[in-house]
Amino acid sequence: MEGMAIRLQGLRKTYGRTEAVAGVDLEIADGEFFSMLGPSGSGKTTVLRMIAGFEAPSAGSVELAGREVTRLAPFERDVHTVFQDYALFPHMTIEQNVAYGLKVRKVARAERLVRARAALAQVRLEGLGRRRPAELSGGQRQRVALARALVGRPRVLLLDEPLGALDLKLREQMQVELKAIQRQVGITFVFVTHDQEEALTMSDRIAVFHQGRIEQVGTPAEIYERPATPFVAGFVGTSNLLSGDTARKVVGAPGTYSIRPEKIRILKDPTRLAGSESGPDHSTATGTVAEVVYLGDATRFLVDLDAGGRLTAVQQNLETSSADLASFRGARIGLRWHRRHAVRVPDAP
Repeated sequence: MEGMAIRLQGLRKTYGRTEAVAGVDLEIADGEFFSMLGPSGSGKTTVLRMIAGFEAPSAGSVELAGREVTRLAPFERDVHTVFQDYALFPHMTIEQNVAYGLKVRKVARAERLVRARAALAQVRLEGLGRRRPAELSGGQRQRVALARALVGRPRVLLLDEPLGALDLKLREQMQVELKAIQRQVGITFVFVTHDQEEALTMSDRIAVFHQGRIEQVGTPAEIYERPATPFVAGFVGTSNLLSGDTARKVVGAPGTYSIRPEKIRILKDPTRLAGSESGPDHSTATGTVAEVVYLGDATRFLVDLDAGGRLTAVQQNLETSSADLASFRGARIGLRWHRRHAVRVPDAP
C-alpha cells in the first residue's frame, strides 16, 4: 500500500508456553513519529525486534513499504535500530563511528566522509567528528548513535528506549531535539518507551501495549482524553476510574468512567455546589480531603467521596504556598467537572 511504511498482520511470538506477543495488527504511515508504549513485559520491544529482523515471528507477517520481509535477515531490510546503550566503538573517532556502516557497504571514502559530516550536522554535532566517544557527554553520544543510523538513509528508524540512560533534564531536552530531527529528515521513526510523558510529548500516534496486545492506537490527545480501556486510562497519565454505585451516584449513570485529575475543580465551600456552581452540564461531588501532595507547580488532592470511593484532583499553585495547602488536609470540600470529561470506558473483564 502506497504511503505505508510498516504493516503487521497477526503477529505473534511465543517462548515455550509464554506468549510475548499475542496477535498484533498495526499500520504505520510513511513519515510518522510512532511510539509503542507499555510497561515492561507488554510485548512492545519484541514487536520492534520482529520489525528489525532480530526475532522471527511465531506467526503473522511483517511488511515494509509493501514488501514482505518476515523471513529476511536484518541487513536485508531498509531499517536501522538505535539502542539505549549507543554501542559506539571506543577506539574510533566520532566521524569513523558514523561512517562505519558505509565502509562495510563499500561506499567510497570521499562519499563516506561527506555523508558522515552531513549526518553529524543533522544532529547538531558539527566540528566534533575527530573526538572519541569517551570525550562526549551522554546526550552527545546518543546523538552520534542517531547520526550513525541516519547516515545509511533508512526508510524506517527503530528506537528502543534510546533515552532511558539519560538524566531527566537531558532526556527532556533530547525529546524535543529528536522530534525536531525527525521532522527535518522526514523518515518514519518507531519509538519504544515505557514513559507515558515521553510518548505524549513526541508522537504523532501511539500504540498502547498490555500483555502482548495493543489496547488502543491513536493520537496523544485521543489516548489521553478518550482512553478506550481501563488499562489505558490508568497507565497513560493519572486517571480516576468511577464504577458501580459510585458512578451511578456521581456521574448519574451505570458503567465505568475515566476522569482526569486536572479536569476537576476544587471548591473550598461545598455548599456552593447547590447554587451557581451546579448545572445540567456539570457533575458534582462532596468529600473529605484524605491527603495533600505538594508538587511545586501544582498540588494533588486525594479526596474520599461521600458517595464512596476516592478521587484525585490536581490544582495549579497560582497564588498558594505549601503552607496554605496543608490546611486542606481533613477539610470538607466540593468537586465539580464538566460532564464531557467523564469518559465512558468498557468495563474491565
